[in-house]
Amino acid sequence: MSEYRIERDTMGEVRVPADALWRAQTQRAVENFPVSGRGLEPSHIRALARIKAAAAAVNAQLGVLDPELAEAIVAAATEVVDGRHDKHFPVDTFQTGSGTSSNMNANEVIATLASRRLDGRAVHPNDHVNASQSSNDVFPSSIHLAATQAVSHDLIPNLAHLMSTLDAKGTEFDSVVKAGRTHLMDATPVTLGQEFHGYGAQIRHGIERLQSSLTRLAELPLGGTAVGTGINMPRGFASAVIERLRHETGLPVSEARNHFEAQGAQDGLVEVSGQLRTIAVSLYKIANDIRWMGSGPRAGLRELHIPDLQPGSSIMPGKVNPVVCESVRQVCAQVIGNDAAIGFAGSQGDFELNVMLPVMARNLLESIRLLAAVSMLFADRCVAGLVANVEVCRAYAESSPAIVTPLNRYLGYDEAAAIAKQALAEGKTIRDVVIELGHVAKGRITEEQLDEALDVLGMTRP
Repeated sequence: MSEYRIERDTMGEVRVPADALWRAQTQRAVENFPVSGRGLEPSHIRALARIKAAAAAVNAQLGVLDPELAEAIVAAATEVVDGRHDKHFPVDTFQTGSGTSSNMNANEVIATLASRRLDGRAVHPNDHVNASQSSNDVFPSSIHLAATQAVSHDLIPNLAHLMSTLDAKGTEFDSVVKAGRTHLMDATPVTLGQEFHGYGAQIRHGIERLQSSLTRLAELPLGGTAVGTGINMPRGFASAVIERLRHETGLPVSEARNHFEAQGAQDGLVEVSGQLRTIAVSLYKIANDIRWMGSGPRAGLRELHIPDLQPGSSIMPGKVNPVVCESVRQVCAQVIGNDAAIGFAGSQGDFELNVMLPVMARNLLESIRLLAAVSMLFADRCVAGLVANVEVCRAYAESSPAIVTPLNRYLGYDEAAAIAKQALAEGKTIRDVVIELGHVAKGRITEEQLDEALDVLGMTRP
């Protein structure tokens, strides 16, 4: 039996692998774009197929497709939504900028599956599966649908879990006093709990930013067809398909308010990518702080014990590294890089169509997927198991010359600075230097006032 079969399209004959569900146009794209070896994200394939299923059902209602044919297309597309045919989507990310190759890949796979259901009855990828549609409205709609799904069902819940874990640690560490640091130098005391509640607030704000962008992300360009005018689309098609998608997914999807904006530009995707970048920046700061606070075990800060997960060196026995923090930081680097690509790609809206859609889709969906996964990992494998080294934290706070700051109101800034420098140079406590210099004896400050002023926990709640 031959390993290939012959398929035909408007450009002629093409040899297609015998077991492939795709047809001629997909095969041309496979041969034309051997670039990265990376295709659509699985979530994107499912979103594309979900639109095809909804479109076929509505086309039957509107009399565009025979009901039996439409039913076969719906069933075939549902198989793709279920992830049963991912290997039959081989088109590279770096393809035609409209995503036409991947749209036709979906059309051809679904047409083949539908034809099998109909005992070999011809199902045309363009005339039937792509009826009332264009790559130019379907492909960007699939990106918006996949991203809305991933943000709503994966990223936001995982970020909420991380936020709760950070806030729980904030409560646990509420009375653990430590030296504050600004410019990487000693500053007045804070509590470890205050720092962790601050981290929780960063993630909370990230969630709020995503939620504020969802309305625009969930606008689908479907209905604009080729250039935004809706040519070859029956009246009521887009609104009915989108209503069906809303019902099936529970997502707040809506029809684009302006189809020329929705196809000529992709500002909604750029906006969400910017929110993802902000979350990545927040996560980087949090992971990096924890990494530094857990540095040691002898030559570092030693304020936190980070859970031991695996050996850290192939040559140094007993070494353990902050591996989860490092994983988080690498994800953040990837997301920030993805955002740069998405931002540039978003600027490529040449008249009626952005022509960098596939790379925007791949990078955006990858960023969402990575952030969702690493947020859960960070919460469960690192943050939840953090243990404060209370004695070390307090010792740093009490030995810091910055605790002289509350004495400003009694002795003045210049004298307080001199006391701090003397204490640091002579290895003495601030309290001992104040008494040694006679400030208590001279009545400039009482011992009670001195003790109250130098209470490091009190300094965190003035």
